[in-house]
Parts: sequence; structure tokens; C-alpha cells
Amino acid sequence: MTTSEPLFTSRRERRLWFWALAVVVAIYSTLGLAGTLVSVLGDRTVGFGWFWGFIVLVAAIAWSGWTRRPGRFELWVGVGVTAAYAMAFFRLGLGPAERTHLFEYGLVAVLIHQALLERRSNGRPVPVPGIIAIGVTVLLGWVDESIQWLLPNRVYDIVDVGFNALAALMSVTASSALARARRWDYERRAAD
Repeated sequence: MTTSEPLFTSRRERRLWFWALAVVVAIYSTLGLAGTLVSVLGDRTVGFGWFWGFIVLVAAIAWSGWTRRPGRFELWVGVGVTAAYAMAFFRLGLGPAERTHLFEYGLVAVLIHQALLERRSNGRPVPVPGIIAIGVTVLLGWVDESIQWLLPNRVYDIVDVGFNALAALMSVTASSALARARRWDYERRAAD
């Protein structure tokens, strides 16, 4: 009699997959409401809300960094990541809908990436977690757009698929760069 391995390698992996699924369900559940929300509130109100949402996000990241006391490398990489997101948010001429893609699918990609890294650290084979996370996130974003094609008040937009891919690429790259900088800081402290 053979025993099968459990689906998840740890409680942390299970939580990460749960949260990734919860975010995807939340994104998909708003498909019928997003256009209505923008038409009722107007682009300016929604844009203003996203501006303050971005400010709160930056403040949360800063608070997290301050309480953790990041090392020099991690701090500089964090500043670079924040600058890259700020430029994407404010300077690419993105509308409120496109800005949501950066956060929604960026979060999905990070959660999937972290779940795959956790799985690999617990001995399961995961060859390239970053590429898999980006690929799965792009696929989920494409499904999102395909569902919109079927809805009467929404439209399929290949540009949005591109924003989903950009969000996944940026978030996985940022997460990986911060993790690498954290390791460098740790190794530098250990060598001192």
C-alpha cells in the first residue's frame, strides 16, 4: 500500500494558496461592478481613491521596513522598487482600471511565487518558481479578460492582459530582489 503525499507541504504554503485563491475570487467577483463603480463615482474619484491607496501601501511598506530594521542592501532595493512602482503608477498615464491591474495581479503573483518557494524549500520539485508564478498569473489575467468578453457591460482588452503580465513581472522581480538583498545583508552581518 502506498501513501500519497499531502497536497501542501506546510501550513504556510496552504495559507499562501488560500490567499492567492481568495484574491483571484475577489478580482473575478468584481467583473460586473467595476464599470458601474467608475461610471457612478467618476474617473477622478476612483483615481483619487487609488492615489490614497498607493500612499497607504507605501506607508505600510515603510512601517514594515522600519520595524524590521532592514540592512543597507535591502533598504536600497526597497527604495528602487518603490520608485519603479511610483513611476508605473503616476507616469505611465495609466487610468484607474489599469492601476488596479498593477496591484491585483501583482499581489496574486507574489502569493503564488511565495507558495511555490515554500513548496520548494520543503523538498518538492519546483524548477523555476518565478517563471511559473508569472505564467500562472498571466493565465489568470487572461481568463479575467476572457470572462469580460462574455459580459455585456465589459470588453476584452489585450492591453489589460499586458498590464497583468507587467504586474506579475514587476512583483515577482521586486520580491526576488528584496529577498536577495536581505540574504546579502544577512551574509554581510554574519561575516562581520
